[in-house]
Amino acid sequence: MENSAVNEALIIDLLTNYFNGIYNGDVPLLQSVFHPQAIIGFDIKGDTHFKTINQYLEGVKNRKSPHELGEEFKMKILSLDIINNTAVAKVQVPIFEFDYYDLLSLIVVDGKWVISNKLATKVN
Repeated sequence: MENSAVNEALIIDLLTNYFNGIYNGDVPLLQSVFHPQAIIGFDIKGDTHFKTINQYLEGVKNRKSPHELGEEFKMKILSLDIINNTAVAKVQVPIFEFDYYDLLSLIVVDGKWVISNKLATKVN
């Protein structure tokens, strides 16, 4: 994947699916954007927690979605750095009265961009 404009468009598409998966509680859509071996790291009030992608998706499956709770969609991409077949996205995910910031590592696997790791923290 050589073309940076194409890569940027593909990643923005992936991040849009990531946001929609979180907002709607759409587990299959969320699963489609992550690599099956992805690890999720959370910094919650100074405590560090790790989950596998399956543990993370199970949590999404077992909660009401922001959409179901009538929350406004406010998620956005703050920055995106692409180098060859790797990228890092900083995104803001305000849900459940919290302001989460996610740092997402992305990589091309079998010709497709996927999230390989997620670091998340909340600022309030």
